[in-house]
Amino acid sequence: MSIAVHEAPIHPALLTHAEERARNVQNRIADTITRFAGSMMFVYIHIAWFASWIVFRVENYPFGLLTMIVSLEAIFLSTFVMISQNRQDDARRHVADMEWKKVQDEEQQNQELLRLSNQILELTKAIEQLTKAHVASAPPAPTQQQS
Repeated sequence: MSIAVHEAPIHPALLTHAEERARNVQNRIADTITRFAGSMMFVYIHIAWFASWIVFRVENYPFGLLTMIVSLEAIFLSTFVMISQNRQDDARRHVADMEWKKVQDEEQQNQELLRLSNQILELTKAIEQLTKAHVASAPPAPTQQQS
């Protein structure tokens, strides 16, 4: 049994975000603990641990020490869950920011394309007017008479 390996994100903004998180040791530790705590290996280890505790009679029923240890573990795991949620929120925010920047860049490109299209239209109209004026001012072409 192994810990599930998550695939690297494909989205460029998520890749950037993951690289930024990887630079911080605390983030790497929190991500590793969260990844392990969310795995089936974590569950299997706890099943073995609880069964061993009870079978080998580390303490007598009602297992006060075990209860205290499990309660402390639950406190820390809930903290890591919140850290994981914060990480996911940061990633979503990062993607949203990158997409907003992309939308803004596309809007600027669209405005530039519209401006260029209007210039092309004006130039086309000017050429059409010059062509009409040239045709109107040109002397009529001589016609050939048949003999």
